[in-house]
Amino acid sequence: MKANKSAVETTTCLAMQRYVRDKVRFFTTFVKSPREVGSVTPSSARLSSRMLEGIDWAEVTSVVELGAGTGVFTKKLKQKISPNTNVFVYEQDVKLRADLQERFPSFHHHCDAQCLSKDLKQAGVEQVDVIISGLPFMNFPQELRERIVAEVMQSLKPGGAFIAFQYSLQMRKQLKETFREVSISFEPLNIPPAFVYRCRK
Repeated sequence: MKANKSAVETTTCLAMQRYVRDKVRFFTTFVKSPREVGSVTPSSARLSSRMLEGIDWAEVTSVVELGAGTGVFTKKLKQKISPNTNVFVYEQDVKLRADLQERFPSFHHHCDAQCLSKDLKQAGVEQVDVIISGLPFMNFPQELRERIVAEVMQSLKPGGAFIAFQYSLQMRKQLKETFREVSISFEPLNIPPAFVYRCRK
């Protein structure tokens, strides 16, 4: 009984250490590159759940995550997908990406969302079922936004889903002009509160 209690305490302690470390690392990265990170704290569990709802993950064979950060969505994603699902994770920050590679070694890890379609083809994947994004589009120049959205469209299968969260409605017009269907929901229990865009090709 004592051994079980000790194991639980150790697991809890390690989880807390990772939580604190991720918070500190995310904040440090934000201070260094605020325009690329977009927020001072990782996404909440409520936002993670909202981002991943409404998808039949058992049927998904390939998925992309853009702007993975400390892996809040990546961890939830791993719990939902089938073992054989191809997962491509994008994170520009070198230290955050190295940590993601260590925690999720079976996933494909890349740094530049502008190379998405090329990276997929090199891995033998033409198009994917789902792309989720935590990229802070509102901090990007319009030209960069257009390039990334074009890559997303090129890389999605017909009927595929693009799910992105933002802290404003700035991307609404561009996404509605690009995708066949766009719906927007609001998640107040996040810092800051976020809008979730659900788009269909």
